[in-house]
Formats: sequence, structure tokens, C-alpha cells
Amino acid sequence: MEIIALVKLALDTGQLRMTETKIDLDATPLKISDIDRNAVEEAIRVRDKVGGKVHVISALKYGPIQKRQQEAESLLREVLAMGADDAYLIIDEALINGDQLITAKAIAAAIKKLGNYDLIIAGEATIDGYTSQVGPRVAAELGIPALTFVRELRIEGNKVVAKRDLEDAVQTVEAPLPALVTVTREINVPRIPPLLQIRAAMKKPIYRLSLADLGLSLKPAVEIRSITPIQVKRKGVIIKEGTVEEKVDKLIQALIQEGLITPR
Repeated sequence: MEIIALVKLALDTGQLRMTETKIDLDATPLKISDIDRNAVEEAIRVRDKVGGKVHVISALKYGPIQKRQQEAESLLREVLAMGADDAYLIIDEALINGDQLITAKAIAAAIKKLGNYDLIIAGEATIDGYTSQVGPRVAAELGIPALTFVRELRIEGNKVVAKRDLEDAVQTVEAPLPALVTVTREINVPRIPPLLQIRAAMKKPIYRLSLADLGLSLKPAVEIRSITPIQVKRKGVIIKEGTVEEKVDKLIQALIQEGLITPR
């Protein structure tokens, strides 16, 4: 089987760099989106069962390109060390801070350029945007079935059988191949590659593609210009006077006045 894992080089939400009013996108480091590691792990497990290759495709979404390119390739070496066979990195100014639609169109074009494919696996969402849009949009661009929020999957002949994690139930579905699957964290535990695989990953190819290489000319309908964090400001009210019981009474009265609790 030809298996493709979609990987986003997401903003590292644990290391956000801030200015006075917004998140500094250019200074914040990137990381492999956590759930996409589950996607790569599942792709490798399927390949190990049925044979074939695992190709990783990623589109660089954050600039500046000159600074990010080496960072992006170093991150892709991590999934190559896990066991993926090669990686394709789509780099183009039009994709920087672009919307999910042009990202999906670029990824779909890269998949078509690869030629044959049987199964595409992505994370259910990415840790920075969490829109859950790109995977299904790629499936729509390719005209193939999309199975979302999958916690368990298996290949049976020319179809994929999956268990989908819904809010109040687990749904078992199937679809003919080729198909796209988005997976949840519950599907597996991503492996930590040993030193030998990390060294071997340095010899695996990473191919760079531009939109021109893919025969595309795209302009985003929506452009992300800045991301503003939620600011929580406390009132700083301190009750100092009185006994413990009196302080509790004053606190309760203050909460009632704020409408946070309702007296019986």
C-alpha cells in the first residue's frame, strides 16, 4: 500500500512568544502537531502489517521562509526517524498564514503528483488552529471518502474499517480505498525512535515543492495577520477585616452582587 501521513508544523503552544498585544508568530518555534504524531504512528503500523511505503506531506504555514525552512526540515526528520520512508515539504509564500482551503488544495495537488495512493491519515485537528478542516478538505479535493475522529482502524481487502469516536457513542464505519482518515489521540501511543533510526533518518529524502511545481497559483481567501491571546484580568478584591466567619459572609455577598452565585 501507498500510505500518506499529513503532518503540520504547528506553533509550539508551550513556547509562545508574546509582544504587548499579540503572539509573535515569527519568533514562536514550531513542533510536529501532537495528534499528527499519532497519524504517522498509525500509518507506520498499517504499512508494517500490509507492506508498502509511508510518505509524509507537510505544508509550511509560518514564515519567514528563510528562517523556517531548516527548522521545518529538522522537524520532519523526527517523523522520518519514527519510520516514514520519505517526506515532501511544500514551501511557498502564498501559503504563509494562509487559510485551510489553499492548504488543502496544495496538499491535494502534492498527493496527485505522487501518483498512486491508497490511504491518507491525518490528525483530527492541529494543536494551534484546531479547526479539523484540512483533512476533510483534502478528501473533498481528491474526491475520496473521509472518515473522521477515528480511534481504531484496520484494512480488510480493498476497504478500511474504522471506529469513530462520537460525543456519546462509538460508530463503526467502512469505506472503499482510497480513503482519508483523521485519527484521535486514543488510536495509539507514538513510538520514540531509537538512536539508530534517528541516524538513519538523516539519509532519508525530503523533497521540496513550490506551488509552481504543483501547477498551482493560489491566493488565500482569508489571511491570518495576528493572533491575540485571551487576557484574564482579576479585580484583586481582598477581604481583610473581620473574623473568618465575617470574611466568608462578605465573600458570599460579593459573589451574589456579581451574579456568580444565587442565594437560596
